[in-house]
Amino acid sequence: MSDQARQNYGNHARYVPLFHFVLAGLLLLNLAWTIRHVIKLRSAQHWVELLVAIALLIVFWYMRRFATTVQDRVIRLVETLRYQRVLPPDLQARAGALTVEQFVALRFASDAELPALARRALDEHLEGKAIKQAVKDWRADHLRA
Repeated sequence: MSDQARQNYGNHARYVPLFHFVLAGLLLLNLAWTIRHVIKLRSAQHWVELLVAIALLIVFWYMRRFATTVQDRVIRLVETLRYQRVLPPDLQARAGALTVEQFVALRFASDAELPALARRALDEHLEGKAIKQAVKDWRADHLRA
């Protein structure tokens, strides 16, 4: 994937403009418009439309949440296999204590820096953001959801 920009902490988040900005904006605009009608007109139909607008926002939220949850499970599986290859035995035994957030963040560390960073994550209870910021040799992930 040489045509893609080199990934780092500052640019690793993935945004899909049509989903994250256009669809989210339209759903929020729809909610605001519907609330306006409920306040002004107070008909039963507008209350139903408000419920539908809220339901659409809930669907939007969970569509994203379900996709990232599945992605996190796959990352944990892949990283567990990687840990068997890269981590020393003492860290392999402790890897089960890593949180999902730590697993997800550690995937960006190169094989060379993974053992030291995993040890720090376990010993210092580092959160995902701190782990990502500590990565020196970034392993890009261009296939994330």
